[in-house]
Amino acid sequence: MESLPIVPFLIIFPVVIAFLMFVVRADKVRSVIAYIGAVAIMAGVGVLVYMWIAGGCERISLYVETEVADYTILGAEIILMCVVTFLSFKYKKYWISLLSIIPTAGMVWLELYGPKMNEISHIYIDHLSILMCIIIGVIGGLIIIYAVGYMHGYHNHHKDVEDRRHYFFMILFLFLGAMFGFVLSESLLWIDFFWEMTSICSFLLIGYTREKEAIDNSFRALWMNLLGGVALAVGIIYFAINMGTVSLHNLISMCTNAHGSVVTIVVTLIAFAALTKAAQLPFSTWLIGAMVAPTPSSALLHSATMVKAGIYILLRLSPAMSGTTTGSLIAFIGGFTFLATSLMAIAQSDGKKILAFSTISNLGLMVACAGVGTPETMWAGSFLMIFHAVSKSLLFQDVGATENSLHSRDVEDMHGLLYIMPKLAAFMFIGIAGMFLAPFGMLISKWAALRASVDERNIMLVLFIVFGSATTSLYWTKWMGKLVSHTHLTEEKIKDVTRPTEMLSLTVHAILMLLLCALFPLLSGVYVNPMVEEAFGVSMNVLPTHILIVLAIIILLVFAVPVLAYVYSRKMTFNRKDSYMNGVNYGDNRSFVDSFGDRKTLWLSNHYYKDMVGKRKLMKPSQVFTSAVLIVMLTVIIGGLL
Repeated sequence: MESLPIVPFLIIFPVVIAFLMFVVRADKVRSVIAYIGAVAIMAGVGVLVYMWIAGGCERISLYVETEVADYTILGAEIILMCVVTFLSFKYKKYWISLLSIIPTAGMVWLELYGPKMNEISHIYIDHLSILMCIIIGVIGGLIIIYAVGYMHGYHNHHKDVEDRRHYFFMILFLFLGAMFGFVLSESLLWIDFFWEMTSICSFLLIGYTREKEAIDNSFRALWMNLLGGVALAVGIIYFAINMGTVSLHNLISMCTNAHGSVVTIVVTLIAFAALTKAAQLPFSTWLIGAMVAPTPSSALLHSATMVKAGIYILLRLSPAMSGTTTGSLIAFIGGFTFLATSLMAIAQSDGKKILAFSTISNLGLMVACAGVGTPETMWAGSFLMIFHAVSKSLLFQDVGATENSLHSRDVEDMHGLLYIMPKLAAFMFIGIAGMFLAPFGMLISKWAALRASVDERNIMLVLFIVFGSATTSLYWTKWMGKLVSHTHLTEEKIKDVTRPTEMLSLTVHAILMLLLCALFPLLSGVYVNPMVEEAFGVSMNVLPTHILIVLAIIILLVFAVPVLAYVYSRKMTFNRKDSYMNGVNYGDNRSFVDSFGDRKTLWLSNHYYKDMVGKRKLMKPSQVFTSAVLIVMLTVIIGGLL
């Protein structure tokens, strides 16, 4: 197969829609275009999947002769460098421009004046790239549909923020095109360009409000991601000079065939770059700061898709890192990040911050799985990525919709949300359950990762997974308990302002979450197992069949909890006067008369242990420790090979 027109469509069409988003200023017209664009992208992914299945699910290599595309991408990379340089000088962050100028200059030299390289295919399609396209297209399309309604409510609520929805949607669509290009590219030169494009899209969205905090956070995200881009560019140039190729799969095959120190250095540099994109310690602060952006960008870029770019690259490199010092480094950093950020999440009451720390934490576990580099850990990492993408996208959107109605995203203000806004609470419950309860794939994947770590005798990773999973259960349980509590419901009448398009996206996400749970064994057998076999060349079966009956029973118990809580509370409405309080009950179960005759309000609150595990207590020590580990181990790896 020499060409597949749907591939350039998925990369170029979002760019065309992005242009229309920017030039069309009529809200209603722009909304229609956004809907059409989102549906067309999802349909395009469907066509790609259909054609790939029709071809026997075989690996497909495309587009050897791409001279025009190569020069177009090189020109676009220079434009991105100019944008970064201009904005860096505008906001007096001069040094950040060097992180874009240096790698771009290196790429220009390599393509125009560098050594002649072997011809390669520029597009590569297999199980892993198809999986990423499904996540990008389906989740991304739904988030854009959600964003149309959400941004209307956002600007009604944030009157002080300039309405630049045309700019916001332009960046969202540009990002989708960049992500498709990233996961479908075989050429490391193309991967480098799309890598930088996703970094700049994230930077522009974080600074959407143009407030000081947003600007500072956006530049923090920019320099950390561009630092990874420098490592990626150096690795590509070094690989091209020494090996005469820029093929990603040639790099992997050279590593698995023990080709030498050159490819080991290149894999180490690319893996380091992936740590920055996946927001691993010591680079985690950029993703936490990204939460100042409107919710759709948090859901799309910083939870469901962009941060998965780092995971995607690490999963690609997983066979190459198996049993190596680089793999051990990556696994240690990922495991430590999983535990440390899980602890920090306990101290958060802001819903988006909990989701941010949880995202970093779960990305850490995926990174650790890729670093260990066995078929079992790749299986676990792949399922973690699938469930995390759907669950976190659902939760981010739900928190955004709840904030537009409650005018708060604090978990404490979501007390009894099940009885105030039952639809949003039910979706939130499903999303939280998907993150840490059986039979959802996140928990089963953690079990698989733990078992593989035990088999590999990686004691540190076993400890990280065990204690990180325990702390994860604590902060999710606190949040889930708030949703079904009924003690001090607000007397204020709260109107659910969630728009139909937002509710559509939330509903589809919730259904996807439940389907993933129900079809987990089928998905493992027909897709993930073959994907792992494709990467490692060995057959496997991680999920025993006899577990399925237990999983079916557990799922019934999981969803029985909110249903019974809601039904029980409705039936017990007239019996609340009998509840014991620390004085004479006023009859509303919210206030009582104390021994001095004063009326007191009963208020139940979670404890957040801020003085013990808060960000201020743990973040800097964790950054210093992981920075030291990275410096020492990178020095040992690269210094020992040069």
